[in-house]
Amino acid sequence: MKEGQNDSTSILVIGSSNTDMVIKSNRIPLPGETILGYDFFMNPGGKGANQAVAVARLGGKIDFIARVGSDIFGEQTLAHLKREGIHTRTIITDPVHASGVALITVDEAGENSIVVASGANAFLSPSDVIHHKNKITEAGIILLQLEIPLETVLEAIKLARAHHKKVILNPAPACSLPEEIFKELFLVTPNRLEAEMLTGIKIESLSDCEHAAQIFKAKGVHNSIITLGDRGAYVNSKTFTGHVPSVKVQAADSTAAGDVFTAAVAVALAEDQSMEEAVQFATKAAAIAVSRQGAQASAPYRWEMGEGGSDEW
Repeated sequence: MKEGQNDSTSILVIGSSNTDMVIKSNRIPLPGETILGYDFFMNPGGKGANQAVAVARLGGKIDFIARVGSDIFGEQTLAHLKREGIHTRTIITDPVHASGVALITVDEAGENSIVVASGANAFLSPSDVIHHKNKITEAGIILLQLEIPLETVLEAIKLARAHHKKVILNPAPACSLPEEIFKELFLVTPNRLEAEMLTGIKIESLSDCEHAAQIFKAKGVHNSIITLGDRGAYVNSKTFTGHVPSVKVQAADSTAAGDVFTAAVAVALAEDQSMEEAVQFATKAAAIAVSRQGAQASAPYRWEMGEGGSDEW
């Protein structure tokens, strides 16, 4: 795509990039407790980079705006993204702040506990987004998360909406958001806990999902998808509303499942699939991701996508 050319099928991810340091253990330790793990991995991660890699592997057209440190982790990140076919010219190398890192514990059931040191991610600024605003004008979908400063997210949304772009927000990690942000979103993709925080609705059933989705709609969001882990997802959109079941797999590591899911939805929508088709596509992608180790390493390639599902709640 030529510089400045609009492409409705192109996806721009603006977000974080981390190095994940993962320890496998029988269980996640309690506060104040030390336990022994049995495996250690160091993998590329960060919600923004996870989604960018997933988009690339699923066949989407991708650009990525991020910030890394001028250190070994930053160098490894840039080399890795290039191998994944992602241009790094919009990734800023910060001469002062270290690259982001995440410390992750994964238990035998594949559940995880994560602590992130944001590093350079915390300094991805509104001016960085403005500097690369041509990428917003070129893209069809802008994909955002909350591991970068909120003012940067808000600037990206402002520019995207000014150019009539579809904005997808994966509101993770969960935090309080200004009410005006919701009416600017095409789609919001919280998990169960994030949806509870943003709507005030305790989600224990599909009817609770429906209630939470109606609150999102009242706030002005055009479409919402509440992800429910191995129970699939609840969708509220203009063209489809209802439960989409998960694809049953043996879980190994759920670290980037939500990132893969949101990226897959974006890819499918960019290909002009319906919302229902996009969520079905995304549940398959997320199922593959949880069946293997790592964050970006778990993201499936397009050729790996298969059929299947379950209606169990």
